[in-house]
Amino acid sequence: MDVERRIQIKVPCSSSNIGPGFDVLGLTLSMYLVLNVEIYKPQASNKDNHVTITYSGEGAEKISVSAEKNLITKSALYVLACHDIEGFPAPLRIHVDNSIPMGRGLGSSGAAVVAGVLLGDFIGNLNMTRDRILDFCLIIEKHPDNVTAALIGGFVAAYLRTLDPKDTDAPSIPHSETLDAKEVRKTNDHPPEVPEGIGHYIRLKWAKEIKAIAIIPQFEVATVTARSVLPEAYTRDDVVFNLQRLAVLTTALSVSPPNADLIFQAMQDRIHQPYRKHLIPGLPHILSSVKPQTHPGLLGICLSGAGPTILALAYDNFDHIAESITKAFAKEGIDTVVKVLEVTEDGAQVTKLSL
Repeated sequence: MDVERRIQIKVPCSSSNIGPGFDVLGLTLSMYLVLNVEIYKPQASNKDNHVTITYSGEGAEKISVSAEKNLITKSALYVLACHDIEGFPAPLRIHVDNSIPMGRGLGSSGAAVVAGVLLGDFIGNLNMTRDRILDFCLIIEKHPDNVTAALIGGFVAAYLRTLDPKDTDAPSIPHSETLDAKEVRKTNDHPPEVPEGIGHYIRLKWAKEIKAIAIIPQFEVATVTARSVLPEAYTRDDVVFNLQRLAVLTTALSVSPPNADLIFQAMQDRIHQPYRKHLIPGLPHILSSVKPQTHPGLLGICLSGAGPTILALAYDNFDHIAESITKAFAKEGIDTVVKVLEVTEDGAQVTKLSL
């Protein structure tokens, strides 16, 4: 078969929540999901328009390479179906090189959704705007922090418009949170129209000195599990506590030089971390013992997304901060991987490659 087009899709990983910013704040970091895609000339004899998927990197041994089960291609097929395109119009070969640990709170499913929607947009020659692409990402992911950051880039605050359940729960819509390999549930009906303007966001400033230390325990916490432990209602005191700190934090992280005491206090949370601490052995001790007073250079510490990754924001002494947290996990018998990551300003990118 002759290659007609060749593209690369590159999506950064993301950390969400960032202290008090539950389901609001997202941050893109310098680990990536990269797709190298070869699009072949349509073959009259190949009515199925076969897709070949190969993987390297994180999750390569367990990710499905079936187009109907893989989250990237499921998302692309959904986008195409919404535009009256049944299946991929031409044979594809997709190689996925993934650096984002899965089920660790670093936006692996969000990156896959963004990559899939961008793939569907390109394959279908849809030429959607970034805001329209975000609509499709949010219908699948349903939480705005990770996918908005991964698509747009940088430090973002986002919210999702309240939608009718019929627009978000249709059987044809892929589901991202469980990281399972279920096939897209097909119906005889056309997928419901994806509403416009689902997500609204703003890019926030970020002080150039601040880096993110990701301490990544070697076990997974599924988002659906982490959400199941959260209460249905909160006290007024807890809501006010988070709102006060959120309002301060979004500006404090933009100021150079950063104010460690201000940021550390503003990154405290009462909405999700207290309820998830039993899912992550050692978390209470880490949150209470690793402070700017004991670890100069530290600015703040929190769960990354639903965890179990710990995100420490710092401007100096990265090794010392990371060592203290890895030792706390080691006392619980948990191995960890440490990554010192830059905050990236660029979101997802689609690049046409030469043939």
